[in-house]
Amino acid sequence: MSESDRPIWAIRLESERTQRGWGKWDMARRLFSASGITNPATKQVKGLARQITRWEAGTHCPQDWAGTIADLFGVAADALFPPPPEVPVRSISQGIGLNDLLRADEMRFDLSPEPLKHRPASQDRLAAECIVALGINPDVGDSVRRRAVIQLLATLGASAGAAPLHRIADLILTAAPRDLDEWHLACADHLHALRTRPAVQAREDLVSDLLALNGHLAEAKDGYLTELQRVEAVLAMLHAHLSARLAEHGEAIRWWRTARAAADSTGDLDLRLMIRCEEAGVGLYGQRDVGTVLALVRQAEQIAGTAPSFWRADLAGTRAKALSLLGQHGQAIEALNVTVEYGGPDTPPSILPTLWSGSQPLFAQSWVHAGAGNEREADQARDLLLSRPSHRGGETPYAANVRLHEALCTITNGGVDQGATQAAQVLDAVPPGCVTQFTTATGMFILRAVPHEQQQRPAVLEFREVLARTAPKPGSPA
Repeated sequence: MSESDRPIWAIRLESERTQRGWGKWDMARRLFSASGITNPATKQVKGLARQITRWEAGTHCPQDWAGTIADLFGVAADALFPPPPEVPVRSISQGIGLNDLLRADEMRFDLSPEPLKHRPASQDRLAAECIVALGINPDVGDSVRRRAVIQLLATLGASAGAAPLHRIADLILTAAPRDLDEWHLACADHLHALRTRPAVQAREDLVSDLLALNGHLAEAKDGYLTELQRVEAVLAMLHAHLSARLAEHGEAIRWWRTARAAADSTGDLDLRLMIRCEEAGVGLYGQRDVGTVLALVRQAEQIAGTAPSFWRADLAGTRAKALSLLGQHGQAIEALNVTVEYGGPDTPPSILPTLWSGSQPLFAQSWVHAGAGNEREADQARDLLLSRPSHRGGETPYAANVRLHEALCTITNGGVDQGATQAAQVLDAVPPGCVTQFTTATGMFILRAVPHEQQQRPAVLEFREVLARTAPKPGSPA
């Protein structure tokens, strides 16, 4: 969310706090004290401080804490959090809806752009409904659609809050009905975007197709519905993946649930296992605790059955990484051997054939051997991965992570200062906006590998500062 899109209450919340010279932890402790909790645990304070970050970003409204916050600041709750104005549910502005926009050729409207602060969120939601309806309705001709675009943009004005005007125009004019081949191509395109573009941009583009797909699902029947549900499962999976990269873990977990449900409804075993393999693997990057990830692996293995298969081998790779994080390096290497020896997919998933890449077993080897301090094996896997065309130059998040594995191996073998310095240099070299939660979580793995008595060494403290500075901020647009 950009600064101009932040609600007034979020801006004032931050202003009231900073004017008093309070940090977020300070404010969290004061809120607990004001609510009668005089000695909260550190974990509780940390959690509430994170909530304050979300409140001030405007992504969450502190409904449960509104009265306490108002009392703490000495202001009326209604003044700090004013209720939104009531508006007609079926209008965008001045009572004009989609049907009005599509009326007779010469009809014109006198629509003055409404200032953003007076245009409530319900209008944005209805605008989104109009966008989808315009895109998928086969009875709407191109000329009518173009006129509707002009009228809708005029209605929303030059300061549309939910999306820039060019995004709204793009949605309306490009959301025409698609056949299954086009939807499968869209899945492949979004996977490519996930791997090559900043996560914020890739997710914004993905949402456009999710909106369009939702309209198609509402109209689809029988076999065509099942095929669209397969598309839904893949797009939801990619959305979960991107949300995880942006450290928006709650949102990611909800999208994983959506992806699983869509996949299960198709009865496609490969699709069901693909979703679950990705969910378990991504969960290692700070989204879930290691024990939960291992439970997800076991659940997926039960679905896969006992016979050897690529999916069981893929799950073994996730188990190897999880066991590495637990310090169980012997068992981790045993699991790693299963995934490496099996090789690639038996048959690439028909809906997303490019999901698996030869970099994946090399990445797992780099991770597990680095954690165990096996320098020669880790170096070999890393060098092979970085020599692949897609990672040459070392500027991709994938490449940055294996370079962080090298720093992890150095620290594991006793070179704390050298490893911490190397890790800080790797993070600083990643282009702005390209550091993801996956990179930040790998940095946290490195910090945990530093012995407790060496945590205050200057090189470690410097790396800690770089890690905090480069980490993606939940709810931030960049």
